[in-house]
Amino acid sequence: MSNRGLTLLELIIALAILSVLASAVLPMAEVAVKRNKELELKRSLRILRNAIDEYKSDFDKAVEKKLIIPSVNETGYPREIDDLVEGVDWGGLYSFKKKYLRRIPVDPFDEYEEGWGFRSYSDEPDSLFWGGEDIYDVFSRSENTALDGTLYNTW
Repeated sequence: MSNRGLTLLELIIALAILSVLASAVLPMAEVAVKRNKELELKRSLRILRNAIDEYKSDFDKAVEKKLIIPSVNETGYPREIDDLVEGVDWGGLYSFKKKYLRRIPVDPFDEYEEGWGFRSYSDEPDSLFWGGEDIYDVFSRSENTALDGTLYNTW
C-alpha cells in the first residue's frame, strides 16, 4: 500500500521556507508602495507649480497688453488655489475663461486631510506658514521622511 501526501516534517519545512520568503518580500513591497507615493507627490507638486507659473505668465501678458490694471500690491499669483480650477477671464486675453487645472491633485502623504501647504510671494522660501496674500508655492504638510532622508515638506 503506497502512502500519498506529505509527512508532518515535510509540511513544517515547507511552511518555514514560505514564511522566510514572505518575511523577505513584505519590506520590499512596503518600500515599493512608498516609492510610488513619492513619485505621485513629485508629479502633483510639478502639476500645481506649473499651473501657478502659467497663471502668473497670463497675468503678466494681460497687464502688458493693458487688458487688466493690477492693484498696488498685486503680485499676479492666484489668491486661492481654487482660482486655478475655476479659471480667470483676463480681460479678453483669451476668448474664454481660462482654467489651469481640472482638479486640485491630492497629496498622497496627507494623513490628516489638511490639504496642501502654501507660501505667498512675500514669505520666506522655506516657510511652513502661509502669509495669505497669494499662492506663490505649494508644499506637502507631511512631516514624514522620504526614502532619500529628506522631509516631504521640503520638496
